[in-house]
Amino acid sequence: MSIFKKFFKKSSDSESIESSGKERSKYMPDEKPPLDEEFIHNFQHQGGRFLYAINENEIQQHFEDILVEHDYFEKNVLCFDEQLSKRFDGFNLNFSNNELRSEFFLGTCEYVISNNGAILFSSRQVKETKPADLPGTYVILASTSQIVESIGEGLRGIKHQSKGHIPTNITTLKNFKETAPKQEKDLMNYGAPNKRLYLLLLEDL
Repeated sequence: MSIFKKFFKKSSDSESIESSGKERSKYMPDEKPPLDEEFIHNFQHQGGRFLYAINENEIQQHFEDILVEHDYFEKNVLCFDEQLSKRFDGFNLNFSNNELRSEFFLGTCEYVISNNGAILFSSRQVKETKPADLPGTYVILASTSQIVESIGEGLRGIKHQSKGHIPTNITTLKNFKETAPKQEKDLMNYGAPNKRLYLLLLEDL
């Protein structure tokens, strides 16, 4: 069951689940949390801002809340996705392809990674633009069906979907704290700066 749907269950249900968990033998291995629960924990631990939606109306409301919070109305927004530009064309934004003059980046992603809370991008979302050249704030749309356990699984998914035409500029972002401490880098996020990232996650499972 999705963790999001658990939020709407009665407290009595939660109590019964808790009591059943106590009956597990101490010698049994710990149960691995569902992918969505693991992702939310790791993503927020990295400083990501998570907004869950069950329909398009909630997506639009969350997006408006972000604009209000940062006074982004009538500002330039970097967006390479024409469908997204049309999706949010009612907010009086100036959609642009110029990253130097944009207040934030609006886009999608390939996958969201549960075991480290990262977001996986490719040239299909960011073209050939490097993370350091993108605005400091990202607003990313994804769905629960895009949650995968690891970067390796995400890369296999990209390869499967690409059918021989693998996109370039494959990058992960996982540092979303404005004053994040220095962290170990890997080949997938080497040189990637910290970003303020809002994830609008739509339930589609």
